[in-house]
Amino acid sequence: MANDASTVFDLVILGGGSGGYAAALRASQLGLDVALIEKNKLGGTCLHNGCIPTKALLHAGEIADQAREADQFGVKATFEGIDIKGVHKYKDDVIAGLYKGLQGLVASRKVTYIEGEGRLSSPTSVDVNGQRVQGRHILLATGSVPKSLPGLEIDGNRILSSDHALVLDRVPESAIVLGGGVIGVEFASAWKSFGTDVTVVEGLKHLVPVEDENSSKLLERAFRKRGIKFNLGTFFDKAEYTENGVRVTLADGKTFEAEVLLVAIGRGPVSQGLGYEEQGVAMDRGYVLVDEYMQTNVPTISAVGDLVPTLQLAHVGFAEGILVAERLAGLKTVPIDYDGVPRVTYCHPEVASVGITEAKAKEIYGADKVVALKYNLAGNGKSKILKTAGEIKLVQVKDGAVVGVHMVGDRMGEQVGEAQLVYNWEALPAEVAQLIHAHPTQNEALGEAHLALAGKPLHSHD
Repeated sequence: MANDASTVFDLVILGGGSGGYAAALRASQLGLDVALIEKNKLGGTCLHNGCIPTKALLHAGEIADQAREADQFGVKATFEGIDIKGVHKYKDDVIAGLYKGLQGLVASRKVTYIEGEGRLSSPTSVDVNGQRVQGRHILLATGSVPKSLPGLEIDGNRILSSDHALVLDRVPESAIVLGGGVIGVEFASAWKSFGTDVTVVEGLKHLVPVEDENSSKLLERAFRKRGIKFNLGTFFDKAEYTENGVRVTLADGKTFEAEVLLVAIGRGPVSQGLGYEEQGVAMDRGYVLVDEYMQTNVPTISAVGDLVPTLQLAHVGFAEGILVAERLAGLKTVPIDYDGVPRVTYCHPEVASVGITEAKAKEIYGADKVVALKYNLAGNGKSKILKTAGEIKLVQVKDGAVVGVHMVGDRMGEQVGEAQLVYNWEALPAEVAQLIHAHPTQNEALGEAHLALAGKPLHSHD
């Protein structure tokens, strides 16, 4: 179909990552004729260089920690080290299985899939492989790449991006992680589990600085206990090679040395040289600007995912892609409430949240109108069995709904599903307290926290 110059698709999508393929699958399901263009592999960053491979590494690290600590549970086991080739095989097998399934999905929905590097050539066309693919509407979904800093050259040898770290053929003896956000603390956690001596450098005053401050402090306490070092509140100045590794100097003159430096300061949009500005698409710092329905200032062009300045999360990309597909199919659509999107950092322990922080709630509603409650996982039977520490913190508008749920502890990412329902359905603590949670589960801790906030605590002190 792409070879037929007379073909005009209902939707041409540039980029086959989370946002792009979600839009393709949903649009095709709704009867639209769709072309999906991708220069690398279907699935994009999340499947091949992000969510999936990093979580596989983290799980391998969890197994290593469990082997080291088996005697705590009366199990005789020995930890003999990390077979990095075996870890990569496990990781790659997970990716390969999901990739094959995704390819099958796209084929089964009769999406026209085009491999090649596309470029926006008009408000209704994309050029790829020397051909012009026409569409009544264009969706830009070209994603993001790891960012660096001026003068900091990522070489893939001693100075790494997350892409390099995912395929590193060895476990480094020591590592400096520049950036204490999600990517940084996840790699710090995995490497520590593998046996690396890790130091995280974060210019802001806390690790995972966008989370509620209480969650940040709990993670910092847990990292100290694990032996993960970190330096907070001072920004990076320069990095230079030493005889055997890298030296990092901070703005205050403090230095750190390690075998490798991981640059984990976030991801930037892929938008340069793709024809966006030439076609009049409004942009800011490389991001494509959109309204609440993901429409750009050009009527025939929308954009989703990491390319737009919303939360850089795969599930946000899915939701944005689906929104565009349904809007183009004529369905009634509702803008995404980004505060209502669940957020999980998969380090050990996990950090999970939905809604707004206590500080933000006080800013919006006033300090006297905000109630916060902390429920310690020490009172939760399943968490005791798992030997995990942490807390669930609830933020409530006084006499009103819960507007923030902030959780730290192993497997808290699995509890955020109920938390997002609490937030998005504007539940009152008393309403959640009426629900019966299975015992013993970690999910029960969320119920217990709401019982306490409703004024009838069970396994916690009032």
